[in-house]
Amino acid sequence: MPCLIGIIGFFFPRVVIVLLYLLTGWWQGVFDGILVPILGFLFMPITLLAYGICYHYTDMWSVSSVVIMIIAVISDLGLWGNSAKARRRRG
Repeated sequence: MPCLIGIIGFFFPRVVIVLLYLLTGWWQGVFDGILVPILGFLFMPITLLAYGICYHYTDMWSVSSVVIMIIAVISDLGLWGNSAKARRRRG
């Protein structure tokens, strides 16, 4: 089941974040405040999900968690770059 949520989360990260928040207690204790999750939801949702996965399933500074976080950041930045490129083509 976590693999299915991860695959769906890659394509629809904000939907998975909201569902995990509303239907489970998965996000409790992950963050100290509310600012970082809100900013992550708005600007880097794949990285926010990856951080939650690393928090629950790996040691925070293990090789696997660092690789997961690097892939998530590159994916989010790639989405930002593709949208900027599309705007330049249209206008």
